[in-house]
Amino acid sequence: MISDDRRQPTTISDSVTHSAATPNWWQRDDLAYDTGGRLRLAGQDLAHLAQSAGQPVFAYSARRLSENLDRLRQALRSIPHSSRILYAMKANRFLPVLSHLKTAGIDGIDVCSPEEIHLARQVGFREDQISFTGNSVSNADLDCLAAHPGVWVNCDSLSTIRRLAERSPGRKIGLRINPRVGVGYRQNEQLRYAGDTATKFGIYADRMEEALALADQVGLSVTGIHFHTGCGYLDDQLANFRRVLEEALPFLRLVPHLEHINLGGGLGIPLAEGDAPLNLSAWSEVIGETLGSLAVAIWMEPGDYLVKDTGVMVLEINTIEEKGGRTFVGVTGGFNLHLEPAFYHLPLHMLPCCLSDDPGSQALPKATVVGNINEALDVFAEDIALPPVAEGDFLAFLNAGGYGTSMSSNHCMRGKFAEYLVV
Repeated sequence: MISDDRRQPTTISDSVTHSAATPNWWQRDDLAYDTGGRLRLAGQDLAHLAQSAGQPVFAYSARRLSENLDRLRQALRSIPHSSRILYAMKANRFLPVLSHLKTAGIDGIDVCSPEEIHLARQVGFREDQISFTGNSVSNADLDCLAAHPGVWVNCDSLSTIRRLAERSPGRKIGLRINPRVGVGYRQNEQLRYAGDTATKFGIYADRMEEALALADQVGLSVTGIHFHTGCGYLDDQLANFRRVLEEALPFLRLVPHLEHINLGGGLGIPLAEGDAPLNLSAWSEVIGETLGSLAVAIWMEPGDYLVKDTGVMVLEINTIEEKGGRTFVGVTGGFNLHLEPAFYHLPLHMLPCCLSDDPGSQALPKATVVGNINEALDVFAEDIALPPVAEGDFLAFLNAGGYGTSMSSNHCMRGKFAEYLVV
């Protein structure tokens, strides 16, 4: 076994497969307890991996990554349009993950900064496979885009249109619009990029004609429309997703030479018991019914949908102690490694890496799991039930493959971790 840190990507090959006797809502062929009660991801013993690494671990299943991409491709085949899937790099930029997607034949990459452009090129994506969508875009950003004329650019503001034209005249561009309808996991307003409250994202209807006139005046040709209105939506949000597309139609009709529509990302996965997988047949049906009459290509930018459930974060339990009438479980890693529970109130389902009948272990019907950062915000979950665990055990945090390491920091100088792609 080879351990690594955040600067040295590692790929692990392990062909052993296991299954658990009792199915759980999160269980699948590549994620289950083996007959010895040890949690395995794509055959890899997670406790052994974390023990060998000696630091917080993020492990990703290459098999699950391929399955997620194939499932989405299959759904898009049912719509009456050609389509492109562009992976949203901001979700997870681990080089082996990017390389695996490249090898799997993904159509391209969605980026939002010059450094992401450079990383996409490093992995081997051509300029015409890269789509840039940013906001508060600086002149330095625009200089980089001018130096990469093959990169597609979605302009988020009139200011960007004007300043891009000064540096890259004659370019085809897309406009990011804001249809004022948002979608998000379990009605979570923090995950909505559009809605009744004005946000920084996109061009609103009251300035759309002005934006098109400006683009024409400065010599840019608008041939694409982009919108991304929220994150993590499941079936309960499909009606809102339909509204997003319907509200986008007046924008689309204003563009005389429209070639493609970029639906953004936001497709969700089950994060907790009771969540059901997004019905992709129903999702694609909504696209066909609302946009089917338009002779355009459909682009999309999934991030979480491809990587979130591929990943498990593994942290060691160092403290189990009652304080003020509450049982706290302290782990060797904090919200700086995965901030979604603290910032967005999104659950990371937690499991012991080894099921234990050790008399020293104790079941915890109501535990609060906390990290090792000196901030009150550093709480992973409150009052959850945990199977028997003891200090020194390893705890697995499921669905940690997206917006974990890519948003991590070195706060309190506790930013070290190891990453692995298990193949």
